[in-house]
Amino acid sequence: MKKIAVFTSGGDSPGMNACLRAVVRTAIFRELEVYGVYRGYEGMIDGDIKRMYTHSVSNIVQRGGTILKSARSKEFMTPAGRKKAYENLAKHGIEGIVAIGGDGTFTGAKIFFEEYGIPTVGCPGTIDNDIYGTDYTIGFDTAVNTALAAIDKIRDTAASHDRIFFIEVMGRDAGFIGVECGIGGGAEFVMVPETKTDLDSVVKDLKNLRKTKTSSVIVVAEGDDAGSADVIMEKVKTKLNDNTKEFKVTTLGHIQRGGNPTARDRVLASRCGMAAVDGLLAGKQNCMAGVTNQEVVYTPFQDCIGKEKPIIPDHLELIKVLSI
Repeated sequence: MKKIAVFTSGGDSPGMNACLRAVVRTAIFRELEVYGVYRGYEGMIDGDIKRMYTHSVSNIVQRGGTILKSARSKEFMTPAGRKKAYENLAKHGIEGIVAIGGDGTFTGAKIFFEEYGIPTVGCPGTIDNDIYGTDYTIGFDTAVNTALAAIDKIRDTAASHDRIFFIEVMGRDAGFIGVECGIGGGAEFVMVPETKTDLDSVVKDLKNLRKTKTSSVIVVAEGDDAGSADVIMEKVKTKLNDNTKEFKVTTLGHIQRGGNPTARDRVLASRCGMAAVDGLLAGKQNCMAGVTNQEVVYTPFQDCIGKEKPIIPDHLELIKVLSI
């Protein structure tokens, strides 16, 4: 193998640049030519492919987002679109691919490999931490710390005014951000997609908590079965029927995607990037390079996108016990 390509795809996550840097410099260190594909699968179809050098990734390890940019490509979902992508890679003599992204990225990479056979190794770049085959995904730790900083500030004003705050964090299908923010932020309740939310029980517990607490923070993952933070707040407010309390909602939104990656994310991204290149050279294909129990592991894309990654049950119990 002499030439490889690397791209970022799907939602951006802090640490993608650190991963890209590791891919490029590892490839050059291993005497490979490396090409960057801009705007993900869309750029692959458009032929937006450029050779990268050591200096191409200078001074980016600390930057959020992705210098290769990202896009969601409907055209790549079609056979014709994937054919264009393959032809553009073939023009450059690309023999292997590193795909940095999440579930959607790996689904596309799996199909592309099955059709055209270009060896591909993925790196888990998503703030949601919902990829099977790695303890943590690139960007998750930064997103949690960003959300936690906001929750700390909100708790100050909640305590000052004896308010009940409903704080919505990202997590359409997975509640990892919500759970870790709930533990770290001392939330009274955490509502996540993995568990059914019993609002009657929440109201009952809120009434009991009034004996010892004058304010409360409730963390809601955006994909909770009971609805958004706004919807849940209105339901709880109606059921609680307490005119002496103020209820507030804060939706943190996309601030969780941006910002300088934490040290943990930079190290994880660097390890995964290097492992992806070395995996290609070792004959790995159609799989993801992740880190489990501090060891680099390679997991087939089929498992990454097909197997559920459960929340640690002890974490949910921890929130319940520590909220009294």
